Amino acid sequence: MTSSAATLLTINGLDENGRGVTRLDGKVCFLSNALPGETVTAFRILKNKKQYVIGEATAIRRASAVRTDPPCPHFGVCGGCSLQHIDVRAQVAMKQRTLEDALQHIGKLNPQTVLPAIYGSGSAYRFRARMSVKHVAKKGGVLVGFHEKASPFIADMRQCIIMPRHVSALIVPLREMIARLSIRDRLPQIEWAVGAHLTVMAFRIMDALSEDDQAIVRAFVDEYQSDEYPLQLWLQPGKADSLQPFYPEHMPQRLSYLLPEFDLEMPFHPTEFTQVNPYINQVMVSRAMALLQPQAGETIADMFCGLGNFSLPIARRGAQAIGVEGSEALVQRARENAAFNGLAEQCCFQAADLFRREEFDLQRWAACDKWLIDPPRDGAFELVSALENNQNPKLIVYVSCKPATLARDAEVLQSKGFVLRSAGVMNMFPHTAHVESIAVFERK
Repeated sequence: MTSSAATLLTINGLDENGRGVTRLDGKVCFLSNALPGETVTAFRILKNKKQYVIGEATAIRRASAVRTDPPCPHFGVCGGCSLQHIDVRAQVAMKQRTLEDALQHIGKLNPQTVLPAIYGSGSAYRFRARMSVKHVAKKGGVLVGFHEKASPFIADMRQCIIMPRHVSALIVPLREMIARLSIRDRLPQIEWAVGAHLTVMAFRIMDALSEDDQAIVRAFVDEYQSDEYPLQLWLQPGKADSLQPFYPEHMPQRLSYLLPEFDLEMPFHPTEFTQVNPYINQVMVSRAMALLQPQAGETIADMFCGLGNFSLPIARRGAQAIGVEGSEALVQRARENAAFNGLAEQCCFQAADLFRREEFDLQRWAACDKWLIDPPRDGAFELVSALENNQNPKLIVYVSCKPATLARDAEVLQSKGFVLRSAGVMNMFPHTAHVESIAVFERK
């Protein structure tokens, strides 16, 4: 690692990870903590490769108008957030540019309409998280938190502004409690799942709790139990399917999130995928339904349906929903959620690997009036490539968590006779470079 103060670098743009882009010695240079229009007077080189350089700006002569003071005292050390030095509204604009650039340069197309961005608070939004645990004697005990930036070490965290406040307040007490356990060196991870009525704290343990350990963790849960924030501890001694509630073993509250506009409650298991930001998720589902316009008499396919986040609102609006998901466990959960909300007769769920064309029941799905697609970061290339020009659906609402794969799939859909009517971003992950977006494709 080296540093330099002899070279002045002008930042010309941002990459998809929120790093400033410039040139150094004829190579592309990516600098964290640097914004477009700024002049960097000192920096550290972290990686010097043949084609590019990665570094960190340490001194700025001319700061950008959108630069702001990071709200978290751990910014710059903790690797959990990389954009806290950028005004939240500017973060949204940056992500919109990222989406539009990907559509233009990769997909070679532009939306006819840019949808207004969806965004919310930059604090206390992350209802799912995995924190690492490490007993470090020279740092005074146990660390609980996220990894340091570009490092395997755990940040010495005492709060986290993006976690719910009652979870952030537990970080220091957790450190102190775990330090008292006999298995403090055998507890590498804590998984958080915060629902509307219950917070689950899941310990990944590599050895069984002793009787004294059990008493310590029970006392901890009792001390921080409250009517406002019910707390339950789960233990995972092996693989994910070994996760079970430990204390209290039975709770009157269930782990679930709400979609109040559609009068839906969505129970879930702590290890099952749900959106980390329930506030943006509610607005996202609302926008998706406004764009999809489900009608009685229609059949709509929800591809990569998960536990029914979009399927059940589709059914609530009167259409028949066909949910398709690769995980049998999530398919079962979606069925249970449909029954729980009184929508079992309007929903049908099936398991299929949507990345393997030989598993497609494409004829059935192509008969649907409309599709909603919400794939993981790999996108839905195999699925959209399998469509024929003369088939339904007539309308596709595509929810994406990676602009590059959305743009790639958009080019395929254009070749199949679809027009990109509209697209816009949703700031699901404030202070990070992660870009969530939604797009509408309609047959010509």
